[in-house]
Amino acid sequence: MPTWGEKMMMLQLDDLHVSYGFIEALRGVNLSLHQGEIITLLGPNGAGKTTTLMTISGVVRPKSGRILFQGEPIQGWPPYEVVKMGISQTPEGRGILSRMTVQENLGMGAFCREEKQEIRKDLEWVWDIFPRLHERRNQKGGTLSGGEQQMLAIGRSLMSRPKLLLLDEPSLGLAPLVVRRIFKVLVEIHKRDTSILLVEQNARMALKVAQRGYVLEEGKIALEGPAGELLRQEKIREAYLGETVGA
Repeated sequence: MPTWGEKMMMLQLDDLHVSYGFIEALRGVNLSLHQGEIITLLGPNGAGKTTTLMTISGVVRPKSGRILFQGEPIQGWPPYEVVKMGISQTPEGRGILSRMTVQENLGMGAFCREEKQEIRKDLEWVWDIFPRLHERRNQKGGTLSGGEQQMLAIGRSLMSRPKLLLLDEPSLGLAPLVVRRIFKVLVEIHKRDTSILLVEQNARMALKVAQRGYVLEEGKIALEGPAGELLRQEKIREAYLGETVGA
């Protein structure tokens, strides 16, 4: 079986700097993701995790540095062009269209596509992995529960048929049973040859599904490595898993 180093490089961030006015949000971030890989980005609030995803997706323009997707520089591209390239983001807070139905929200995820038969196939797949959405397909997005809205946000991202899925805090504010369901679906999405970059507050679950992880602190990568090794590190266990090591 090939190692990740032998697989095609899908995403690479080289010395990425992002500023909001005089505030440096990212200070020289270097990160890589190979085809078919799940990596997770951990860190405290304000570390720059969401900024990293928004810069990749084109919502935020970098001050300097490069973003390479399948070898092509995409830094500064508008978001719709990034989506066309094969990158889709599920934002923190879900961002669903509350006055539109579930099916209309999902249709918005396919706005860059024209092949109607393939869009219908992908819609059926979303119904399969999120049967609750099919039950609620004619219901307004704003009337869904928090877990259902998160399912809808992920489903909408999948409707663009991404090669790379950016997920920002998918478990935020959800009950444990719903969180387990969401992470089970992430594994199913990954089996469809979709690479995933996951920002997640639940570090234990994130590191269990990911192959590798990065820890972002004050806009810089502080730690990186295989997920299993990060789970064993004292700093990770104390800061993100709530354990007291050596007590």
